[in-house]
Amino acid sequence: MSEPALPYRLIATDLDGTLLRDDHTVSERTRAALAAVTAAGAAHIVVTGRTAPVARRILDDLDYRGLAVCAQGAQVYHAGEHRLLTSVTLDRQLGALALEKIESEVGPLFLAVARDGLDGKVLFGPGYRVHPAERAARPLDDRAALWSAPVSKLYIQHARLGDDELAEAARVAAGGLVGVTVAGAGLVELLPLGLTKATGLSLAARRLGMTAADTIAFGDMPNDIAMLQWAAHGVAMAGAHPALKAVADEVTASNGEDGIALVLERLLSPGP
Repeated sequence: MSEPALPYRLIATDLDGTLLRDDHTVSERTRAALAAVTAAGAAHIVVTGRTAPVARRILDDLDYRGLAVCAQGAQVYHAGEHRLLTSVTLDRQLGALALEKIESEVGPLFLAVARDGLDGKVLFGPGYRVHPAERAARPLDDRAALWSAPVSKLYIQHARLGDDELAEAARVAAGGLVGVTVAGAGLVELLPLGLTKATGLSLAARRLGMTAADTIAFGDMPNDIAMLQWAAHGVAMAGAHPALKAVADEVTASNGEDGIALVLERLLSPGP
């Protein structure tokens, strides 16, 4: 018996809050659904805000061997070969100028930086609250040392402003210099101007001989907006940020309730 035909040949999934449950595992049901769609001829690609060195640990634990788009689209990483295929860095002069402009409007920021490369570390300055996903981050007391090597992105936090409010202030102050996105709680990020997950996903899809028309994408945060808009069909998780739900073609169940599997199972067994 032949495998069922799928309307999409590329399944793009965010990691945190989407593919991963809150305990950073993938359910057996979701694993089975992904195995079924790949058996039917589709490719699964992870698209994450995590940098490749941070994502590598998760992907290895999942025994994921395909391409992964990392660092909000800046890196295309081959998980099976542990090799970076492409990498885009933030211009450090522009990054420093952007910080100066943002701080002139909102006051002092707490900072961290993700260094470029497969061995790039996340370094954080005084006052910065390290996200659990960045458990290998290292402290850095000298702010000038943030710029001592090429960087993928900057993280900013504020003593008073919430994430959405800080991101909007950063866009107003420095949106002509850097990209600004919210990737999760406490994760407001400054990126190379114009870079999004869609940028990296389009590069990875091209390597696989696919396009946006072949793609269904799943996500949960504002950093997934461009990816869902780029894909032929965009799916937001039940717990997604309202800004992402506003652009999604549909909303599925949460990451803890097999939201991805529910959609993929429906695609594999379409109704009459």
